[in-house]
Amino acid sequence: MTRAYNKTRRARKEQETHQRILDAAISLSCSVGPAATTISAVATKASVQRLTVYRHFPGETDIPVQAVTHWFDHNPLPHRNDWRKDVAAENWPIAILSMLYSYYGDTRMFWPAVLADRDKLPELNATLEVYDRQLRDMQEDILRHLPHDRRTSSLCQSVTHHAVQFSTWRTLSDKGLDTVEIAALMEEWIQKCPLG
Repeated sequence: MTRAYNKTRRARKEQETHQRILDAAISLSCSVGPAATTISAVATKASVQRLTVYRHFPGETDIPVQAVTHWFDHNPLPHRNDWRKDVAAENWPIAILSMLYSYYGDTRMFWPAVLADRDKLPELNATLEVYDRQLRDMQEDILRHLPHDRRTSSLCQSVTHHAVQFSTWRTLSDKGLDTVEIAALMEEWIQKCPLG
């Protein structure tokens, strides 16, 4: 009985340490970027020894990539079911943009350093390809029920691609626009841009 209790307690402490290391890595990834998130910095921030970090994350790039993956697991992007179930198809563009921009507002501290470092770490770039695919799914649904000539216009497709980027939301947010205003502005651009 005592042995089982000690084993359970040890496993719980290991899990707590693992989570503390992940939390430290996420915090550093947001502030200095994943590429600059070193084992030493994580160990210091998590108040553990470097060897402890290596025991949990053996590879040098394991920890920033796993930290980003863990962050995404707990902060998922809006899912297509969020608008497909309850929103009329003609309102998908404004619904999708509103949900996405609200998400960006809630998670704005995560994106700048992580996106800036994606080309520095191939493993990070591969992880962020999941994010890219989800944005492409949103683009497809934004365009899905527009008139055929607008849906197939390369210019309209480019505007839609631009609309779902974090950098687009951040630029307009930094200018003082709120989420509703940004969503309405970008939706109108998609609906009325020249078809070129």
